[in-house]
Amino acid sequence: MKKLTTLFAATALATLMAGSAWSKTFVYCSEGSPEGFDPGLYTAGTTFDAAAHTVYNRLLEFKKGTTEVEPGLAESWTISDDGLVYTFKLRPGVKFQTTEFFTPSRDFTADDVVFSYERQLKADNPWNKYIAGASWEYAAGMGFPEVIKSVEKVDDLTVKFTLTRKEAPFLANIAMPFASILSKEYADKLQADGKMEQMNQMPLGTGPFAFVAYQQDAVIRYKANPDYWGGKQKIDDLVFAITSDASVRFQKLQAGECHLMPFPNAADVSKMKADPNLKVMEQAGLNVSYLAYNTTQAPFDKPEVRKALNKAINKQAIVDAVFQGAAQPAVNPIPPTMWSYNDKIEDDTYEPEVAKKMLEDAGVKDLSMKLWAMPVSRPYMLNARRAAELMQSDFAKIGVKVEIVSYEWAEYLDKSKAKDRDGAVILGWTGDNGDPDNFLDTLLGCNAVGGNNRAQWCNQEFDALVKKAKETSDPAERTKLYEEAQVVFKREAPWATIDHSLSVVPMRKNVEGFVQSPLGDFAFDGVDITE
Repeated sequence: MKKLTTLFAATALATLMAGSAWSKTFVYCSEGSPEGFDPGLYTAGTTFDAAAHTVYNRLLEFKKGTTEVEPGLAESWTISDDGLVYTFKLRPGVKFQTTEFFTPSRDFTADDVVFSYERQLKADNPWNKYIAGASWEYAAGMGFPEVIKSVEKVDDLTVKFTLTRKEAPFLANIAMPFASILSKEYADKLQADGKMEQMNQMPLGTGPFAFVAYQQDAVIRYKANPDYWGGKQKIDDLVFAITSDASVRFQKLQAGECHLMPFPNAADVSKMKADPNLKVMEQAGLNVSYLAYNTTQAPFDKPEVRKALNKAINKQAIVDAVFQGAAQPAVNPIPPTMWSYNDKIEDDTYEPEVAKKMLEDAGVKDLSMKLWAMPVSRPYMLNARRAAELMQSDFAKIGVKVEIVSYEWAEYLDKSKAKDRDGAVILGWTGDNGDPDNFLDTLLGCNAVGGNNRAQWCNQEFDALVKKAKETSDPAERTKLYEEAQVVFKREAPWATIDHSLSVVPMRKNVEGFVQSPLGDFAFDGVDITE
């Protein structure tokens, strides 16, 4: 029965790819299932690819292949002299998607912008807790409820943001996936029908592709939005074929069952480059992988214990085994390609005997710990299970017993946020906007404890430096503050920094128009398939 089912699925996928004389279908072998389809609720790239970059738009967008912001749903903007008021002129005539589950009666307006932000900013908004556990992790972690004083409609095509303080990365921040703009009219209909949870299941936006259907853990289907303000896409149908195993993704790519795949096994890249039917894009990833200790739990609440464990990890061995050299050991929490990277900081040297003595000096004996390994491949960590096994072996050399644990991806992300989580968790980050703040404050700021800050680390010295940098407009001064913050990070060691990887994207030779993103996005607007 299983073989028949598999054969049927493969045949159906091949039929989809073949399409017909009048339709063109693009199949993306994605690495995992989305947590949901409301980008504001989540932080994972898998989810952003499946919702933010298909269905939705933002006021500003990142210019393809760069971290430079450009007009999106906002045509232009002005900033007041004191840096506290941002006024956006909205693009006229933008239409929301018409789907089988909703037909809009009006174009995009300032009402949609106010709705999309206020639900994340105001605890008393009826949409703030519309699904169980809604935390608006990104907005909260970046301090948006404190930074944004108000979002006001001036007229149908003008919206005004008033801030409580200067916020240097503000424009880049609102171009990020979590700031996607939803339809207030659709939300009002769902609320009236008592079906608010459908906002996270059946998304509707202004983006290049309209949502059609989702078969959990298997396939997501979209169709080109014929009314897209940027013009109808060259591909008629977009399919996300969810394929968690990188080897299977490669097999499907070779067989022509998908057009493009993310996060290949490092050992397969040379075969991909040698295949005449494939082409491979590569660029330095704006990313970091890390092991986050729970700094609120003994004995990980002691910096000297964390430093000892860091000295026990052979990072070069992890890079060699997991990435076949297509990565470098990480020293700082931001990648070396990012401005303000502090290249004067020295990394923790791999010295097991010294690490063992440091633990003894800290009064730690017979330590047992859990080490969480991600169940999916990400650009910053292609095989977390293998990395965890290597760390397990490293820690055994200094007398530390390790139990490796894992969960399904959405559950892993959710459980690892818990303030009372045990042990240390392997995770990572690909920058969302090209600003150091997106790493240092988003992942390590006090605001992000219980969310993106998986180390649950709130250091007042570090936090003050990062907050001051956010409010400083002078790039040289911001750089100095971020360099100082990296010194504090390295001294306190809430993470073991593991690697910065090369981003590799293999695809069929006939794929045209795909632009590799420094932010790790997989977006398919502008993509075509040639004969």
